[in-house]
Amino acid sequence: MDTYVRFLFEFMSVFFKGVGTIFGGIFKGFIQMFNIREYLYVIDFYKKDFTPGEWVLAIISIIVMIIILVLIVAVIIFLFRKYFKFRKTLVEQESMLKEIGELNQEVKNLVEEKEKILAMKVSQLGLKPGESPTIEGEESPEEEKNLDGNLDGYRFSKLHAIDLEYRDYKVQNYNNTFTLEELVGLFRNFCASQLRLYYTEKMIRLFISGLSATKLVILQGISGTGKTSLAYAWGKFIRNDAIIASVQPSWRDRTELFGYFNEFTKKFNETDVLKGLYVAGYTDDVYVTVLDEMNIARVEYYFAEMLSILEMPSRDEWIVELVPSAWDNDPIHLKNGKLQIPGNMWYIGTINNDDSTFAVTDKVYDRAMPIDINDKGEPFDPIETESMNINSSYLEGLFEVAKERHPLTSEMEQKIADMDDYVIKHFRIAFGNRIVKQLRDFVATYIEAGGTEVDAVDYYIARKILRKFEQLNLAYIRDEIDPFVEYLDKSFGKENFMECKEYLLRLKKLI
Repeated sequence: MDTYVRFLFEFMSVFFKGVGTIFGGIFKGFIQMFNIREYLYVIDFYKKDFTPGEWVLAIISIIVMIIILVLIVAVIIFLFRKYFKFRKTLVEQESMLKEIGELNQEVKNLVEEKEKILAMKVSQLGLKPGESPTIEGEESPEEEKNLDGNLDGYRFSKLHAIDLEYRDYKVQNYNNTFTLEELVGLFRNFCASQLRLYYTEKMIRLFISGLSATKLVILQGISGTGKTSLAYAWGKFIRNDAIIASVQPSWRDRTELFGYFNEFTKKFNETDVLKGLYVAGYTDDVYVTVLDEMNIARVEYYFAEMLSILEMPSRDEWIVELVPSAWDNDPIHLKNGKLQIPGNMWYIGTINNDDSTFAVTDKVYDRAMPIDINDKGEPFDPIETESMNINSSYLEGLFEVAKERHPLTSEMEQKIADMDDYVIKHFRIAFGNRIVKQLRDFVATYIEAGGTEVDAVDYYIARKILRKFEQLNLAYIRDEIDPFVEYLDKSFGKENFMECKEYLLRLKKLI
């Protein structure tokens, strides 16, 4: 055994001597590199034999050597600092991982403790885990969805408050009996007797007819003629105050109308327009939203989605998505983050045409019914008339009856078709299907409200068709205006179509 021990010692010593030689050599190498005494000895030995030129080269060599030695020291220090910093980071990470593990274990213990407490409470109620307690005679939690009075934790707090207010509401039947012609007189007398606002019968008739043709009526004209007042008065008359949305120049998208979900607060910023839509969905009353000075921002930016929605043929498709996903405590009428746009809400926009506003595009005008208010109504002695509740279903029923009673006559149909061909040929503008449908609805209601067919067609074409002439090169169509006026005189009579003729004459003056 002693022999093996001596063998092993001598055998392994060969290896360790090699390792020692490596590290010893590195250490000796560093000592040799920084042996200042030997550098000085070499310089002293050769300095007597240096020529001036060689002295310069010698000094340069000494400087270079000093730089190299300094760099080596800097690299060594840098590597040591890196190592110790890395080592410190590893230690901190290990400590952090250990702390996280301890916290996870504590959370696990707390969850287990919470489950035990809940299990104890469930057993005390005599229920099985997963069941919910219900009291006989009361609605289940599913039926009682978000109908508690606490608004904390609800992202649609205002809509939830409406759910609470209308939880027991039943749709009212007001037993309306008026005709459209009577409605014109009632509204006109109400404006004058209660609000001291004076409008002509024709203006009120145009307004009511516009409501039948589209959900968006645009009141336009010079400032101070009562555009906003008319919309405001209509809200007072139907006993549902108009929702006034004052358009701002900064409006860029639909969030200005409906609001938006705040990711930070986890709340939905609900607007008055959204609240009005939600309330309207509970009732059969008539409601109106006023977009005051709607062209102070670009209408097609913030109202584009509503224009598209209201174009859908079925009201079941009138849906706007407010949020991409549903929460359990969302409002009752919000299905999967989507809200049904109620059919009993109308939209009235007011427009001032001046340098501070944007031009309203064809996309908007084609889907709306523009009505010009450029003259102040003359005061008259009205009949005292009170406001009244109106069922939306009854009002729309009157519109439908009017369409059945007063379709366009075959003679007028042919004249409109001929005019369409004339306008296409001379002005490169055509009647679209949407415009023709609105024309039929507008004319029928206008007649039922006490007007005539030719006056209704005249007004509609002047506001919906001839308006497009402004987009053309007026110098190009200058020579076509007088022949077109002669065509209207020949087709409809010199005493008719005064709206179209007056518009064409105003257009001619601009050339």
